[in-house]
This record gives sequence, structure tokens and C-alpha cells, in this order.
Amino acid sequence: MGLQILHKFCLAFQAPIKATCEGILCKTGFSEDVYNAVISRSVREGQSLLNARFRNCGENRKVQFESSKPEDFTAGEDGVIYAARSLQLSTEPTEFIVYAKDKETQEEWHMTVKLTLESAFTEDSVKDQKKIEEIVFPWQENKHSSHLKRQKRDWVIPPINLPENSRGPFPQELVRIRSDRDKSLSLRYSVTGPGADQPPTGIFIINPISGQLSVTKPLDREQIASFHLRAHAVDVNGNQVENPIDIVINVIDMNDNRPEFLHQVWNGTVAEGSKPGTYVMTVTAIDADDPNALNGMLRYRILSQAPSSPSPNMFTINNETGDIITVAAGLDREKVQQYTLIIQATDMEGNPTYGLSNTATAVITVTDVNDNPPEFTAMTFYGEVPENRVDVIVANLTVTDKDQPHTPAWNAVYRMTGGDPTGRFTILTDPNSNDGLVTVVKPIDFETNRMFVLTVAAENQVPLAKGIQHPPQSTATVSITVIDVNESPYFVPNPKLIRQEEGLLAGNLLTSFTAQDPDRYMQQTTLRYSKLSDPANWLKIDPVNGQITTTAVLDRESLYVQNNMYNATFLASDNGIPPMSGTGTLQIYLLDINDNAPQVNPKEATTCETPQPNAINITATDPDIDPNAGPFAFELPDSPASIKRNWTIIRISGDHAQLSLRLRFLEAGIYDVPVIITDSGNPHASSTSVLKVKFCQCDINGDCTDIDRIVGAGLGTGAIIAILLCIIILLILVLMFVVWMKRRDKERQAKQLLIDPEDDVRDNILKYDEEGGGEEDQDYDLSQLQQPDTVEPDAIKPVGIRRLDERPIHAEPQYPVRSAAPHPGDIGDFINEGLKAADNDPTAPPYDSLLVFDYEGSGSTAGSLSSLNSSSSGGEQDYDYLNDWGPRFKKLADMYGGGDD
Repeated sequence: MGLQILHKFCLAFQAPIKATCEGILCKTGFSEDVYNAVISRSVREGQSLLNARFRNCGENRKVQFESSKPEDFTAGEDGVIYAARSLQLSTEPTEFIVYAKDKETQEEWHMTVKLTLESAFTEDSVKDQKKIEEIVFPWQENKHSSHLKRQKRDWVIPPINLPENSRGPFPQELVRIRSDRDKSLSLRYSVTGPGADQPPTGIFIINPISGQLSVTKPLDREQIASFHLRAHAVDVNGNQVENPIDIVINVIDMNDNRPEFLHQVWNGTVAEGSKPGTYVMTVTAIDADDPNALNGMLRYRILSQAPSSPSPNMFTINNETGDIITVAAGLDREKVQQYTLIIQATDMEGNPTYGLSNTATAVITVTDVNDNPPEFTAMTFYGEVPENRVDVIVANLTVTDKDQPHTPAWNAVYRMTGGDPTGRFTILTDPNSNDGLVTVVKPIDFETNRMFVLTVAAENQVPLAKGIQHPPQSTATVSITVIDVNESPYFVPNPKLIRQEEGLLAGNLLTSFTAQDPDRYMQQTTLRYSKLSDPANWLKIDPVNGQITTTAVLDRESLYVQNNMYNATFLASDNGIPPMSGTGTLQIYLLDINDNAPQVNPKEATTCETPQPNAINITATDPDIDPNAGPFAFELPDSPASIKRNWTIIRISGDHAQLSLRLRFLEAGIYDVPVIITDSGNPHASSTSVLKVKFCQCDINGDCTDIDRIVGAGLGTGAIIAILLCIIILLILVLMFVVWMKRRDKERQAKQLLIDPEDDVRDNILKYDEEGGGEEDQDYDLSQLQQPDTVEPDAIKPVGIRRLDERPIHAEPQYPVRSAAPHPGDIGDFINEGLKAADNDPTAPPYDSLLVFDYEGSGSTAGSLSSLNSSSSGGEQDYDYLNDWGPRFKKLADMYGGGDD
């Protein structure tokens, strides 16, 4: 009674508490008691038939499904019914029961499955309404009734399960939608949603009169797994008479997709010597079918392995995850470097009969580990080396290593374990060949060591892998023979130092400097000696016995002696093959003797005339050294007597003295004062040095004021005469230059053409722009300006006045004489006179020539210049007309105009 009241309450308040009521009224179990499915006659194993929807009502139940005919039909964990084997259905409907059992509570539910052949389900089955599932709209409240009627608002329309890839015929009827009000009203039915009136449109259609819902074509679950439609019922006026109901159509998955590997070739690596169970790689395949159903459940397996050594089953694969691991020992890169596996993925949980399969290739590379030590190819290696040679490869040590080349497991490292206590050898590794290069790093003497026997070991850069039974290193011996070669002789001792007093005369035996030949086991002749370096050329050496004698006097004070030491170099040579030589240095330490007299320094001095005594400091110098140098004794000579009468000298230290004037006044001039200096040697050495003393009157700054008189007094007669001759010669040269300049000015004035150089019409004819009047200017022949000789040939010139530098007389082409045209004759005569004067002037420059004047056009007051010619005769001319020629001829008018004055 309480449940009925709750049910009515939910119906009255359906909208606000619909979800709550559904949860309260939900009943655990199958959504339908009977499930109908239409299938073809032939059913293959694993084919999905329908989805038996089971409601958990929010509880997390672990339900297990079982079939009453497990030999023919089976149920999956999701309630999908599959064919357990391939079979042929009879024309009669096939029925069986599906049980659902809770694994924990053992509670059980069941429902009936009815399978009908497609041939018994046609489009005309509308008449047989009992075979088509009918969906009735819930009852609605009658607005005109005074009491409430039961409404089925709590109904949940179970989903319609439709297998994908159905072969029809289409349209295939699915369900009939009906309203219980169609008895009193004429209704129209329609469906909306994706698959009906929304994309993809036209998949589902409904008969508007009968409400028959049909599918028009096969469905593909991999594209759309389910459709959500809404059914509507309206009257002829379009008024809604029922609330829309939701229809869910689930597309039942069929095994229509093969597994696909993500890569066709998979690459993996595994280290050689890996233990069984070592992970190698993972291969992955995907299936477009439902992954929660058998159609999408994949299983992996290895079909083949190549090569099959050392075992055909070196690897295995996890059939669910695709992980490949090793299952056998014996992976050896040196034997098999790569394995190729063919991997198969099969759906239907790997069912070989009904599952679909695909294959891929797994390439497994065996990586190298250091499981092979280097091994010498021989127990003893041989080599030889010439003595005294370094950085020479004397032997190649070869090893073999089966590991991968040019890896730390293959690269060899060599070391010597014995036979070289002095470290004369080292072993380097050739990076390309992995050979050991035995190299000499210290010179070897054949006379000391003729053979070496080295013990060497080879190992890899990295240690051997664990568990390897081979020895970690390999050993061998190296026998090296030293070859005797001709070595250079050497002087003993070198350098050789001797002490000798300087002054040893030429021809004296100095010492014997000999060399030794280290080649004790070679037949050598006597050594020959020669001089290699003797800067002062003081020595010579006997080529046979090496005795050194002097060829000049040894002088300690020579420039070639540094710090009393003189160095000479000698050469000793043998006659071996090839000939060798060695050098030795002879160092002569020269002992000083008193062979140099002291001298005064400086040689000149200056002193001023002052009332107080004025002293001059002088210093004695001696090339000798102690005890043949200072302290020195200073004194003045007895003659001439004026020296001691005028000067006095006092020693102030061992090397210094003061020279003073005895008189208060002395005539200014330069005086030679001899000074006797004696050293402290035994015997003593002395010399007389002349000190030039300049004596003068000085100003307050100490500078001489009568320097000219002193210089004059100091100059000799010859110097004065030479100075006077130079002055006279200089004066003569100046006088001659002045005379020559005056003569040149006079000649220039004599040949000047009447006017100043700036107005000279011979050399400075100006070119004016054309100022003529036009075409009438063409009446003048300008050729006369360029060939004036055509008017007056040179042949008519008097012979006596022809200049020697003129152009020689010879036949010349005659130019046409222009027609006589009016021209002012005054300017022509003027120019002719100038030409005549130039011809008769012997001082005129050579190669004087006529000047070409441009024509300035008619109308010019200057007239025409076309009648120019040279003439040697002249006459009186009146130049007053020059005043009429304008400012440019004013100078000429002043000079030649106005008559005789």
C-alpha cells in the first residue's frame, strides 16, 4: 500500500523529483523479460546477436551472465549475447534463457531471448502487430475528468539493439510507436534527432499513420555507436497530444575490423648475455571494434624467429600487453647480431578460428658488452731501433678482439709490465687498427745496451662484463735490437778552461784540446781537428794531435775579450759512414799584466779668471785592472819651466786630482798643460797626457765673454788664411752674379717691343669674341695671318739680314692670296716695323715666329691684319693715330706719338 502511494506521488510531481522517483522505483534486473532479435539463418561463431540490458540501479554489482544453451550461445560480461559456434537456425523461432547471477549475494535473475529469421520479418508485417514490439505513450491526465488516472511516467523505454552491417532487406522495421488516444483522435507520428531529421539524416524513418519505426540502411558502430531519438504524437492540427518519449538505439558491434599495428616494423635492443626474463620491447596493435567486447580484445603471439640460433624460442611475448622478453640464455652478439620476429595480433581474445589477425615485424638488435678481452696475435714481437734516435716506432703489437669495433669494449690499452726500468719506451694505441705502437722516447746508447726484452699487457678501456671466464688481459714479449750507428766525437772536457797571462807572443804552445770517439765497436781512423770560431784570430790547432798554439799576441784589453774570458770553438771529425763531427769550446781566462799606461780624462777643460783660486778636476783612466791600475800618482813635468811656474797639481784620491793656476791673472787663451800619471803596477807604467785648458773671462753665469779673442788666439795662421780666401771667393761670386743679372736686364730692355710685357702684342695677342657685323665678315681671307710669307717671300729678303735660326728656304705650297680688301694700313705698317726690328735684333730669342691674330670682324677701328708680312726695311712712320685707338693703345701713343720728342 505504501509503494502505491509513493508511486502516485511521483506521478503527481513528475518533473521536480523525476530522478529521485526513478531511483526509488528502479528494480534491479533485466530491463525486459523477453528480448527479440531478427538474424539471418547462418550464424558464425563469435557473432554478436543482441545486448541484454541489465539494470544495477546504482549498485556496483558483479554480475555473471550464463546461457541455458552454452553449446550454442554465450553471454559476455557486458550482457552481449554471442554465438558460441557456427550454426543454421530453423524457421521456427529459437528461444533460450539468459541468467544473471550476483557473484557476492548469489542473487539470480533471468530473461528469455527469442531469435527470429529475417525471412519471417517483412515490411507487410504491419498487419501482424503481435510480432512487432509496440511502444505506447504513457497515459495523460484527462483535463475534463474529476478524478485522476494512472500515468506511466515512470516507464523507461528499453534501448533497441540493432546489429551493425545488417544485410537487410531495407527498410527494416524496428518498433511501433502508438498512443492509446489514437482510438478517439487521428494522430500523426514523427521522430527527431541525429539519424532522423538531423545529420546523418534519413537513417531512421517512421510511418506517420501507423507509427512503424524503420532503419533504411546498414549501420556502422565504428562511426556511430548509438542513436538517441525522440518520438512525437500530434493531431491533424499539429497539436501535441502526447509528451515526446526518448528512444535509444544501440548499434551492436560485429567483428568487422582487423587489428592494426601502430608500426609495421618495431625496433628493439637487448644486451648480449642477458638473462632469461630480460625486457626487450613492447609492440602495440589497435582494433576499431568495441574494446570491451570480444571483437576488440586482442592477443599477441610470436609466429617465427629468424635466425633460430642458438634456440628457436629465444623470446616470448605477453599475449595481452605485447611485451617481448627473453626466455632463453645464449644471446651472443659475436654469433648473432640481430633477430627478426614476426608478431601476430588476433582479436576475439586470440581465437584462431573466429578472430581476425594481422602481423608486424620486430627487429631485435643484440648490443655488445665487453665479454671478450684483447688477445695478442703472437707471443713474441720483434723490432729494432738505431741508437740515439727518439720518437721512432720500433714494433707493432697486433691484437684481436671479437667485440664490436671502435667501442670501449674493443679499444685496447697497452702497458709495459717489465724490461724497461729507465722508461725509454712507451706504447701508444692506433685508433684505427687497435695496434700497439712501441715508441722510443729516450735515446739509447748501443755501447751500453744492445737489446731490450719488454713484457707488455693489453686490456680494454672498460672492464670485462661480470661472469666472463676469460682472463682480463693478454700478455706478450717484445724483443728490441739496438743498431750501432756512427756517433759524433766529443771533446773532454767541454768547455775546457785554461788560465793564461796576456801578452803571450805568437808561436807559443797554449794547450792540447782533444776529442774522443764513442764508437768503440767500429773501426775508426784518427780524428781530425779544425778551427771553427776564433774571433780575434789568435789561435791555430794541429789537425792530428789537437795542440793549440798562438798566432798573435794575447791581449786582455781586446774587444773580443769579455770579463777576461776569450772563447774559441774547435771541430773534431771522423771518417765514418756517414762522417760525424763534434764541437768543443776552449775558454782562455787572460790574466792582466801592466801593459797599458794611464791617461788623463777629460782631455779638455775650461776655467775662468777669478780673484779666488780656480781648480780643474781631472781623472786618470787605465785599461788594466787591479793591481796594475790605481791608485795613480799625478805630477807636472820640469820642462818647460812655465808649466810648474803657472800651474800646480794636487791628488785628491786614488783616481782624481786637481789642476790649479798659481797666478792670479793669466791672459785669456788655450793652454796645453802636460800631466805625468803613474799607476801602481809592478813595474810601474806612466805616461804624459796633455790637457788643453781654456782660460777666459767669465760672466756671472760662468760663460766666457771673450770667446772670439780666445778662438782667434787659438787659431793658427793657416786657418786664418783659409778663412780669408773663402771670404774673398764668396765676394767674387756675388759680384759676378750681380753683373750677370744687370747684363740680362739690359738685354731684355733692348729687345722689348716698345711696350711693357703685359701689353706686348707679339706674345700677348688676346682672342676676342666675334664682334663683326655678320656675313660681310666673310669677305676677308684669314689665311694671310697664318702664312704672311706668301705676300713677301723669304727669297726677296736681303741675304745679309737673314737670321741663322730662321726656317730654311725651300719650296713651299703656295696658299691663295686673298682678294685685296680695304684695311687700315697704319697697323700693318706698325707690325711690319716691329717684325723688321725683331729680325735685325741679334739678341732676340731663337725661333721667333709670326703670331696668329684672330679676325675681329668689320667695323673695328683696328682694321684688317690680313696683309702681315716680314720685311727687313723700314721707314719713318707717324704714330699719332694711336691716340684714336682707345685705352689699350694709350701706352704706344705715349711712347711713339707726338713727333720726335
